[in-house]
Amino acid sequence: MLCVACTKEAEQLPVLPPEPLLAVPPGFPEPVFPADNAFSPERWLLGKRLFFDRVMSRDSSLSCASCHLPEHAFSDTTAFSAGVGGAMGVRNAPSLANVAYHPYFTREGGVPTLEMQILVPIQEHNEFDFNILLIAERLKQDSVYRKMSLDAYGREPDHFVITRSIACFERSLLSGLSPYDEYVFQNNKNTLTAAEKRGMNLFFSEKTNCGKCHEGFNFTNYSFENNGLYEDYSDPGRFRLTGKEADRALFKVPSLRNVAMTAPYMHDGSLAMLEEVLEHYNAGGKQHPHKSELVKPLGLSAQERADLAAFLRSLTDMRFINNEKFRP
Repeated sequence: MLCVACTKEAEQLPVLPPEPLLAVPPGFPEPVFPADNAFSPERWLLGKRLFFDRVMSRDSSLSCASCHLPEHAFSDTTAFSAGVGGAMGVRNAPSLANVAYHPYFTREGGVPTLEMQILVPIQEHNEFDFNILLIAERLKQDSVYRKMSLDAYGREPDHFVITRSIACFERSLLSGLSPYDEYVFQNNKNTLTAAEKRGMNLFFSEKTNCGKCHEGFNFTNYSFENNGLYEDYSDPGRFRLTGKEADRALFKVPSLRNVAMTAPYMHDGSLAMLEEVLEHYNAGGKQHPHKSELVKPLGLSAQERADLAAFLRSLTDMRFINNEKFRP
């Protein structure tokens, strides 16, 4: 009977995928892991299991993956994601691709580490509506989770193990193998079409200034800006964190990687299509006292807008989107 029990538990334990767990794309820096949460296969496996497990929500109806879908670059397909009991979120769920490189988290930048960010959806009433201590109690009733926790961190499931392991898994969500990346970092000049090349040149030109905010390997400078989406914002943005009037309606600049897969757009998911986003910027946005001086009417032709859209779609990393190691 003991052998049968051991075999059953062994069958339940997840197995490592054959490919490397942490594959840094060409041209990308090595992600930095905190001293108390160094990367290991055991921590990655535990974090992945928790990421896809609905045990994380109060009524066991939702997991992290419920709002961060792998097939959409770990973003959602709706303006606002539904939480426990159908309660609606207040902001559009961002992509988790390359979160390892973000210096802070949430739209107003109020969370300094990925480990701390894990707590946000857990305690939000319109998300998981739960308590991490109660999640830990649930996990302690599961022999597989107890073993995986001991293997990963030398302790039974608790708040430390939950936040660290999920953060460890999320730091492995590296995306940088798009046609654009092959063109730039692997010197494969056949990966971009003529339209995509025109769009790329336009994107980085002074005519559009897109590359001023969406810069670097991750296509964001992580600054806080107002892009003239509204004249009057219901969401106070960074003001919510700082209380400074100068920060009202400012939001963290998002990465544009896999942007074609992450609709709808903006902090509130109010723009459904990529073409709508380009129309917004081409028109120069609405008047707001904090609107970035870089956002102004561009006067782009229909062809130029189409070229820009083509370039943005070239930032799609299908190998990341379809990678089985990031699936449950």
